[in-house]
Amino acid sequence: MAHPVSPLARPFPAMPPIGGVTLRVARAGYKDWGRCDLTYVELAEGTAVAGVFTRNVCCSSEVELGRANVTQGRARALVVNAGNSNAFTGYRGREAVEQIMGQVAAHIGCGPEQVFVSSTGVIGEPLPKDKARAGIEAALVAQPCGWEDAANTIGTTDTFAKGAMATAVVGGKTVTLTAIIKGSGMIAPDMATMLGYIFTDCAIAPGFLQQLLSEANARTFSCITVDSDTSTSDTVLAFATGAAGNQQLNCEGCPGADAFAAALEDVCRQLAHLVVRDGEGAQKFIAVTVSGAVSDESARKVGLAIANSPLVKTAIAGEDANWGRVVMAVGKAGEPADRDRLSIGFGGTWAAKDGQPLADYDEAPVAAHLRGQDISIEVDLGLGEGRATVWTCDLTHGYISINADYRS
Repeated sequence: MAHPVSPLARPFPAMPPIGGVTLRVARAGYKDWGRCDLTYVELAEGTAVAGVFTRNVCCSSEVELGRANVTQGRARALVVNAGNSNAFTGYRGREAVEQIMGQVAAHIGCGPEQVFVSSTGVIGEPLPKDKARAGIEAALVAQPCGWEDAANTIGTTDTFAKGAMATAVVGGKTVTLTAIIKGSGMIAPDMATMLGYIFTDCAIAPGFLQQLLSEANARTFSCITVDSDTSTSDTVLAFATGAAGNQQLNCEGCPGADAFAAALEDVCRQLAHLVVRDGEGAQKFIAVTVSGAVSDESARKVGLAIANSPLVKTAIAGEDANWGRVVMAVGKAGEPADRDRLSIGFGGTWAAKDGQPLADYDEAPVAAHLRGQDISIEVDLGLGEGRATVWTCDLTHGYISINADYRS
């Protein structure tokens, strides 16, 4: 990973293997960066799969095929290509994906629809079929690797490997969830974020896994933004091998279903935060909490309007408590708001209440808060019970430096 490690980075956690999951990495050479760039994950027969995908209408063939194939509910393999997004590449891009699916399916002995492929990198360059074929051949015979190797291999402009885990007790059995993700820029997922993969040994029906993943996504991945740009390749997939031996979960009333749902959302939230902490050029992690909205969804939209504002983000980068920019962002969000009921604060200190500055407002504690790395912005609309928290990072010169020469 060529860029300096983010000051907001978190160490990669110790994560145990998941029964029925085998990880391998190889060099396909999609870019000349001297490291592995192809990740191959083989999954036990009968593994359940669920997924959420980008809503960008110019999505890649990988997304189109994944969205169609996830409906059949089973997976035997995952392939992730780093260095080439293979998006906006027409029939040549689709042929490359179908070639990978067929090559892996023939090796495992499954239908190609059970092989999921993701690609990330430069848009508009077809994935080289010769490099993909050779990369898959190398991956199929490579020695199994660990989670951190796989997390590093799926990265592009990421500055640190990102992983998360959680456990839950389901029907008297302890089940484990482990996950890796890549993402640093082009982050405003209207569904998920970049490329994320969750693996569990829990036995769970595909349809119920899809329900829980979609619900977790709405409160985690769909509540983050780095730069307001939604990628053509965003994908989050969850794979459940059933190796823990618990009685299969298939409904909300099943013993342990609530515990598993909580663990899944915890892992998704951890991953979402890690992506923001690796936002391109980021120096500060920002939580925007909106309360008093007419609904939770309205609160989320107001929060994203604040989090996506370049003026708010640059003010935070400059450690400037310019709460007037938050007022502006609330007003342009397109959601119900009343100027005369609006309250705004930073780090637990209110700067304005009920539509006007506080007469005894002391900026000193706010200034001290903004000098830290973890920043909170609080907004109370004063209209209802709706509430949401979204997460973003500041906007610095580093973001420009990284993206001005992304293809070089």
